[in-house]
Amino acid sequence: MSRRSRQLFQYRKNPHLYEINAAAWLFELSQKRGKKMTLGDVSTEEWDKLKELGFDLVWLMGVWKRSQAGRKVFQEAEEYYPLYESALPGWTEEDVIGSPYSIQAYEPDPLIGNWEELDRTRRELNNRRMGLILDFVPNHTGPDHLWVKRCPEYYIQGSEEDYRRGPSGFFPIKHKTRTPYIAKGRDPFFPPWPDTVQLNYFNPKTRSALIRQLKKIAQHCDGVRCDMAMLVLNEIFERTWGRALKGYQPPEREFWTEAISAVPGLILIAEAYWDKEWALQQLGFDYVYDKRLYDRLQAPAYDVYLHLKADMDFQRRLARFIENHDEPRSAAIFDKDRLKAAATLVATLAGLRFYHHGQLEGKRIRMPVQLRRARDEEPDRELNEFYRRLLSITDADAFHNGSWQLEEVTSAWDDSFHNLIGYTWRSEDRFKLVVVNLSPRRSQGRVPLTKGISDDKDYILVDELNDKSYLRSGREMIHPGLHVILEGYGAHIFDLSPS
Repeated sequence: MSRRSRQLFQYRKNPHLYEINAAAWLFELSQKRGKKMTLGDVSTEEWDKLKELGFDLVWLMGVWKRSQAGRKVFQEAEEYYPLYESALPGWTEEDVIGSPYSIQAYEPDPLIGNWEELDRTRRELNNRRMGLILDFVPNHTGPDHLWVKRCPEYYIQGSEEDYRRGPSGFFPIKHKTRTPYIAKGRDPFFPPWPDTVQLNYFNPKTRSALIRQLKKIAQHCDGVRCDMAMLVLNEIFERTWGRALKGYQPPEREFWTEAISAVPGLILIAEAYWDKEWALQQLGFDYVYDKRLYDRLQAPAYDVYLHLKADMDFQRRLARFIENHDEPRSAAIFDKDRLKAAATLVATLAGLRFYHHGQLEGKRIRMPVQLRRARDEEPDRELNEFYRRLLSITDADAFHNGSWQLEEVTSAWDDSFHNLIGYTWRSEDRFKLVVVNLSPRRSQGRVPLTKGISDDKDYILVDELNDKSYLRSGREMIHPGLHVILEGYGAHIFDLSPS
């Protein structure tokens, strides 16, 4: 459980999180039921399904009121039309609902429901010992957020000359007798996001207003996923906006230090890149995106091995994934065997195990967040059965309250052992061994198990993933080590016990 104590429920160590695109999910349910549905209309069976699958946290992505000005931007931006067409041939203007990351107000969007429905959803989840995660978008707002006209000083502003020099980077906002030119939100490596305006994190008033907003959100959920959390770190913010800060000095403290201390007990999940994972953990985040692992899953296994050698305090606070709404669908970029290997690895590592809406069904179409739906896809039954089995296996207490250890894999007569990743989970009464082949090549190696094995006993190894059992001597398992042979992208999840 989190080191803080606010939660109304007790969530497990190494929890399972399920991200749901709230607007798309409700539209899908509405189509099935033949009537418009909001959160209050969702049947209890839907929450029961998630509990039965072993999820601890449900992230309802995109519940806040979308910017209507932002929606208009994406309805009219012709450069996005091919993206919409690829996900939804024959899309209409009505299908473009705008980005959930261009927020007009931190109140439930009419597509989602109202405060009462949101709070009831949280109670339904808490009653099943699951927690509700919502979005917090710290870097920017939509251009029609009430702060834009009431408190334009909360935002980064440019001059008329700046606007003339780079009009795509600013929104001219008519305000009383003058027209502030408010910068569009961005990160330092890409063009501005066209539907956003950039908050000024070196203005103490902006920080105070955002912390008040975060405290309000915290009254309605058990945790927040913080969008692009590294962008508001002092160093990165100054690097991105230096000249535009016009006399504002870097604050003595990081924003996240102040914000996290204001919401004790709230689960904080950071979307983060650029090797800022450790820094954000040290500021108090419970979990930080493990984009490094995601990238290394497409590299040689040794790169993954080196990543997993990091300190355990770092590992247990990483959010592991093979897809989310920002990344391509895993079923589209991995062939099926490779996907299963990657999913097995991610599902059995220490940290938060992150699953995405549609992943369990093997969906291949990545839906732009500006749309309410994508074209229909038939579920992949084989992948769905695989994920159900994997979730059932990893629901076991050993994968949550046990201790994780990376094991060395040594040679068994050839060099293919470099393709294997092996590690153990040990609890008071269970011993699990996971070995994954991250290459297409048939590979073998030995895994010396020096802890928890007696050299005078034989052991039954039940491969829970493949429904097979083996009998091996403890002496051999200790030295030279358990001999493992795996076909390309194969995996074992062994439960070990004395015979």
